[in-house]
Amino acid sequence: MSFREYRYLVRSDLYRISDRVDSRTLFKHVTRGSAFKFNFWMRTCRYTKGNLLLNYFFYQPFARRMFIHYTYKFGISIPFETQIGSGFYIGHFGGIVVNEECVIGKNCNISHGVTLGVINRGERQGCPTIGDNVYIGPGAKVVGRIKVGNFAAIGANSVVTKDVPDHGVVVGIPGRVISEEGSAGYVNRTDYEGKI
Repeated sequence: MSFREYRYLVRSDLYRISDRVDSRTLFKHVTRGSAFKFNFWMRTCRYTKGNLLLNYFFYQPFARRMFIHYTYKFGISIPFETQIGSGFYIGHFGGIVVNEECVIGKNCNISHGVTLGVINRGERQGCPTIGDNVYIGPGAKVVGRIKVGNFAAIGANSVVTKDVPDHGVVVGIPGRVISEEGSAGYVNRTDYEGKI
């Protein structure tokens, strides 16, 4: 990952939370924020991994230490190696578990208590792929090799084990599509292209 890509990801995450990307706002959210603080160190670990110069100056080990600290402090278990698009938004910290093999698109909203997990056997063996502009409600579980389409919304405490179409709204256990209204109104501040 280049520094330009890293900067873009950090600023897009910041914009989703605060509608601003200036240095003062960044400093405020890195020092006093919660979910963005986790995002910042997650993105920083991914950027610094394998960079010999940053390892030489001990920045990568420091970033990893900060990331591990906030993983435990906020109860968010998302490996920094996980492929996550721009504009990643964590609404509330706590109880979030994401398998490293998951793929998450841009502008994804994840709430507290969400699990994106693996299934180890059967036809759905593997991890989910989450599309762009997806809202995942509190306590939702998305497991197995399934695809959640763009602009989908997954309701609170749903258990999703089958593919979700674009604009699908899923509720229940097991999750079922009840409408095609999608995530409109839940995923906001996605107009950062050209502003950051």
